Amino acid sequence: MTMLGRTLPLLFLAGCAATGGGSAPSGSKLSQPQAAAVDTAVAEGMRRDGTVGMAIGVIENDRIVYLKGYGDADREAHVPVTTRTMFRWASVSKPVAAIAAMQLVEQGKLDLDADVRGYVPEFPDKGVKITTRQLLGHQGGIVHYDNGPVVPTVKTYAQAHPFADVVVALDAFKDSPLVNAPGTKFNYTTHGFMLVAAVVQRAGGEPFAQQVRERIIEPLHLTTMQPDYQWIAIPDRATGYVKQDGAVARSTDTDVSWKLGGGGYISDIGDFAGFAKGVLDGRLVSAATQTAMWTPQKTADGKATGYGLGFDVSNEGGRLRIAHSGSQEKTRTWLAIWPQEKRGIVIMTNSEWVDPKKYATPVLEAIEALDATHAAR
Repeated sequence: MTMLGRTLPLLFLAGCAATGGGSAPSGSKLSQPQAAAVDTAVAEGMRRDGTVGMAIGVIENDRIVYLKGYGDADREAHVPVTTRTMFRWASVSKPVAAIAAMQLVEQGKLDLDADVRGYVPEFPDKGVKITTRQLLGHQGGIVHYDNGPVVPTVKTYAQAHPFADVVVALDAFKDSPLVNAPGTKFNYTTHGFMLVAAVVQRAGGEPFAQQVRERIIEPLHLTTMQPDYQWIAIPDRATGYVKQDGAVARSTDTDVSWKLGGGGYISDIGDFAGFAKGVLDGRLVSAATQTAMWTPQKTADGKATGYGLGFDVSNEGGRLRIAHSGSQEKTRTWLAIWPQEKRGIVIMTNSEWVDPKKYATPVLEAIEALDATHAAR
């Protein structure tokens, strides 16, 4: 089955109403009371926050059990959010880059502790060694957006979209001074993950986006996940919204393709959930690599950062949670999995003032409450 030129996975073939009814493979769905409880929790949050549009996905027992869209993808045109609506991933693109890098480590093509300039000599010598391991843990000293001066390389390009090449995209920041000595501090940085993408491209010998397609998108059977290239007509893109002086207004359609490894992917909620499930069930890297990625990194003085290699890592009452959030023009996103429980939740919204993480707990509590009631009978 196709829709507007895109093949839809089987996950969407049942129950996808125009208003975005949740759907999942037969035999792996939330019960009707659970689904209603989830809808109530989401509706209450959207009323509280004035959320324009949102989509959620729920994973239980390592299966996607619920997908649903709420509100409007385009409020002015009265286009509802459905399970086909395309939302930007924003910084949840960073775990994608991290997995692509660790796959190359497993293949013996990338040394995490080698100087990145050995792979990408176009990155200027900063007088100190910077490693891919440090970049993956936000310890490379690379500037973010507002924690130091961002110095772009000014030049003229012959090609129409030069920053589609992740090595060329380093021109956006590569001349910037470091904000700290590598390994000494945790400083979150999208630019650092742009450098990761360049390392992956060189170490893997193929364009970064092609490696992600071949080793992540295709093995997980994701059909809508792709770079959010502004020059490509991608159907069903969500319109973004901001608040200006308390009023809701349309956001800018800012190009984010230049920071692909740090925040440039887009998909529908089904593929967002599919990626989370792929991470959860270990289909992308080995168990040993997964453990390494899910181990909080430490700075040179031994201080734990709470961030692994491409993922936020936390323990809530002894429960390991692996997560990442995303925030940029047109979108806010949240992906979280609990490996011990084989559970996860993903949330995407087009309302820039909304914290999607706040929706996760009420949704999961609604499901757990009904599970407990059922078990007590």
